[in-house]
Amino acid sequence: MLSENFKSISELKEAFPDEQSCIEHLERLRWNGLIISPFDPNSKVYHCKQNRYRCRNSRKYFNVKTNTLFYNSKIELQKWFVAIWLITHENRTISSIELSETLEITQKSAWFMIKHIRHYFEFEKNSGEKKKIKEKKKKIHEIEVVLEKDRLQLVEWLKQLKK
Repeated sequence: MLSENFKSISELKEAFPDEQSCIEHLERLRWNGLIISPFDPNSKVYHCKQNRYRCRNSRKYFNVKTNTLFYNSKIELQKWFVAIWLITHENRTISSIELSETLEITQKSAWFMIKHIRHYFEFEKNSGEKKKIKEKKKKIHEIEVVLEKDRLQLVEWLKQLKK
């Protein structure tokens, strides 16, 4: 699914028909079978109900959306995927009103999605500069490195949807 180039929203919805297929796709993309806690990369992770996991050392719960673009969003992942596709494939800027009508959500939610998606693409542009700054720092925490890798993986995935 990662290498597919979607030509329409219907193809995208066909590839990701429900929330569970979206979650499984993100889990493959983010962890590729080896689940790592965002709170302690060296900790053992327990699988819990409803696509949740628990970090043994920190005792915190997390899921595939933790520390990502989709974190704490009640909007379905399929709608996020469609929004990302629309924003990255349109030659013109898409308005929050137009996106809200397409996704059948409120204008405020559509504005929130556009803002977050653009923020991640800005991160993509500036990530080279941030890497240089981080190399100069002597102390980098392991958690920051893991979060950076997860974010870069999501940016790569967003690029693939853009094609």
